[in-house]
Amino acid sequence: MQLLVGFSSSVLLTLLVGRGSRFIRNIGAHGSLGGPISVRSMSLLESCLPVDSSRKTSSRSYSSGSGDAVEVVVPFMGESVTDGTLATFLKHPGDRVEVDEPIAQIETDKVTIDVSSPEAGIIQQLLAKVGDTVEPGTKIAIISKSAGDVAHVAPSEPPTSKPSAKKVEEQKPKAEAPPQEKPKAPSPPPSKAAPSPPTTKTSPSEPQLPPKERERRVPMTRLRKRVATRLKDAQNTFAMLTTFNEIDMTNLMKLRSDYKDSFAEKHGVKLGFMSGFVKAAVSALQTQPIVNAVIDGDDIIYRDYIDISIAVGTPKGLVVPVVREADKLNFAEIEKTINTLAKKANEGTISIDEMAGGTFTISNGGVYGSLLSTPIINPPQSAILGMHSIVNRPMVFGGEIVPRPMMYAALTYDHRLIDGREAVLFLRRIKDVVEDPRRLLLDV
Repeated sequence: MQLLVGFSSSVLLTLLVGRGSRFIRNIGAHGSLGGPISVRSMSLLESCLPVDSSRKTSSRSYSSGSGDAVEVVVPFMGESVTDGTLATFLKHPGDRVEVDEPIAQIETDKVTIDVSSPEAGIIQQLLAKVGDTVEPGTKIAIISKSAGDVAHVAPSEPPTSKPSAKKVEEQKPKAEAPPQEKPKAPSPPPSKAAPSPPTTKTSPSEPQLPPKERERRVPMTRLRKRVATRLKDAQNTFAMLTTFNEIDMTNLMKLRSDYKDSFAEKHGVKLGFMSGFVKAAVSALQTQPIVNAVIDGDDIIYRDYIDISIAVGTPKGLVVPVVREADKLNFAEIEKTINTLAKKANEGTISIDEMAGGTFTISNGGVYGSLLSTPIINPPQSAILGMHSIVNRPMVFGGEIVPRPMMYAALTYDHRLIDGREAVLFLRRIKDVVEDPRRLLLDV
């Protein structure tokens, strides 16, 4: 009984009911009953309880079952994720799967999670269908370790039997008898009145709508619904205001052109413009710390760390991975981090932890050709920087009109917290650093 020290009396009585009881299953699903229970304490406790051969637990947390059949269950999806939508099955009944091979994908509000096979074998049954809302621990398939009979329990309508079809055919002549009697009755007047309704329907004031057959109704993905909700909440909550400026990209482009080959050879990654803007944003956030703050109720939270979120557009929707401690990274480390996160985002393998947090966001609509836009704040942040396409425009330089590569930059900020002065000075600092990167070396 010394192994049970730390458990309350109610928990102890509950645990002693038996391994097959509902309370034990609840503890396994929720992790606690009346208080926190560590995995080590549970393992020690199991050694004191009688073992029921009919309820052996699997060595993998996302599988259950014993013998030849193995049940595949939904794995843990993250601290803030309680459920998800079964997006697709990558394997179907009769397909051969190997250990850790993905057999299904679950779409959550933030990422898409693969459900891997706990054992090698044949898909025997599918216990859920595409579109179902599933939670961690939900059984979705059964894998047979040996090639046995395969069944698919996805919902389907039972086929009509042949005898019933024959009965329907026999009833058809009977159903046709009454219409033969109706033509005997005088029906010419109704037939003449029938053409009149089309003339009344076509009125010059009513628009001609396209037929419904040319429209498609597709349910929104959970990621798209989440993005829509967050953006609308931001619009309803923040007092958003946008200030603009234009940046001469000549010096930053020359810096990139002069050192891109040696930079790639030494660091194994290409030198882009994003790292320059991240460093400029870090300098501006250090100059204007109010932009890095956030409103929480009646308080203002000043954050003494800088995590830059980078907006990445993917085929499934917008995701915003975070570059942690950006103020402590150099150009090469920033480029490597951005490339890694962008690759994961496009492949759908990015984790929730890699998108959590962030104190300031940079969105680059210029990669799609955007000349000017007003970005929306990413809650719970207080500002977002919008980059745009680089266009050669006539500018006055040295008393002469010369073509210069120019970019419009936009800063959308929460006017409840950030005054116009701080916002303009913040964007002006980004402009100064990008136009003259030597400021970063001299800290001026």
